[in-house]
Parts: sequence; C-alpha cells; structure tokens
Amino acid sequence: MKKVENILFDFNGTIVDDLDLCLNLLNTMLSMCNHKKVSKEKYLEIFTFPVIEYYKKAGFIFPKDDFPKLANYFIEEYKKENGNCLLNEGVIEILEYFKKLNKNLVIVSASEINLLKEQLKKYKIEQYFNDISGLDNINASSKIESARSFLKTKNYDLTKTVFIGDTLHDYEVAQELNVECILVCKGHQSKERLQTCHCLVIDNILELKNLLE
Repeated sequence: MKKVENILFDFNGTIVDDLDLCLNLLNTMLSMCNHKKVSKEKYLEIFTFPVIEYYKKAGFIFPKDDFPKLANYFIEEYKKENGNCLLNEGVIEILEYFKKLNKNLVIVSASEINLLKEQLKKYKIEQYFNDISGLDNINASSKIESARSFLKTKNYDLTKTVFIGDTLHDYEVAQELNVECILVCKGHQSKERLQTCHCLVIDNILELKNLLE
C-alpha cells in the first residue's frame, strides 16, 4: 500500500456519473448542426481534452460550427440537468473513509470553478474537500496549468500525493505535477484507452481502500 497525505480527485466522471448527460448533450448539439449522432462506445473512444478536440472527432466542423456558442449551450443545459446525475458508486463511502484517516482531499477539475462549487453543494459533499482547483472559463481546456498554479500555493509532499481520475488527461496532469496516478474506469473513457497509461487502472473507486493508507 502507498502512504499518502494528499488525494487529488478529478470531478466529472470520477466523483459524479455524468456520462449519459454529456453524451445526450453532445448528440443534441450534433443534431442542431446537422451532424450524425455518436454512440456511447464512440464517445468513450473520442472523448479528450481540450474539449474542442473531441468535438472535432465527434463531427463538428470549425469555424463553420460556432464553438463558443456550442460551449455556452452545453454549460447552460448542463447546469439545468446535472442535478439528475448521481454520484458514482462508492464515492461517499470512500470520501468518508479517507476523511476519517485525516487525508487532505482536493478537487482538481477542468470545470469552471463556480459550477464546481455549486455541484459540491448540490451533492452535499463539499465538507469532504479542503480545496478546489478549477478553471476560470467554460471551455474545458487543459487543467494542467491551473493545477500547477494551484500546487505552487501549497506545500504538499508530492511523494505522498496521488491523483485519482478517469481520463488520459488526468494521467497527463499527474505526470506534469510529478505525482502518482490511479485511473477509475467508470467515467468518460474506455478501460482499454486507460490501460495505455503507465499507471494503475481500477474498476471501482472503493478499491482505493486497499491501495492507499
């Protein structure tokens, strides 16, 4: 088991199960622009950061299709509907488990910071987290810079810090931050894609109990 003091969690796909909502919104936008819808299987294979890159793979043609307009539509509809999403299985249990062990729990996300705060309150889990790192815009671009800037203000022992995510980008962030990464295949990318990373891939977030202490 790895001894840790700080556990950094991605949010979308790792903490909250918003896969179906994001897929439905993507397909609505594709239809609005007269493009073909994508299956869940294809979504899991093309999803990436920055989001504009996976939009291109989904079938949007820029600048013919208006990315800023699509980004605004997505975020407004997401705000309306995300309350119907559930937390991933085992999330509350694992947060309570690590909180009782006095671990420093932090959210590191590519979501806009105010939306993140709203969601944490909505799901009644804000009390578990000591800090939140998010973006100052709605474009869901890379969170590497924001995470790096966030860590510069902290005095974490990076050898005792781990990043928990659900995408290849989360692995990239962990690499840039020089911390260990564990990926949970319950989110926005397939297990096969996650297994291309040189890190541990688990099926359920509760497995962390047997991996971290």
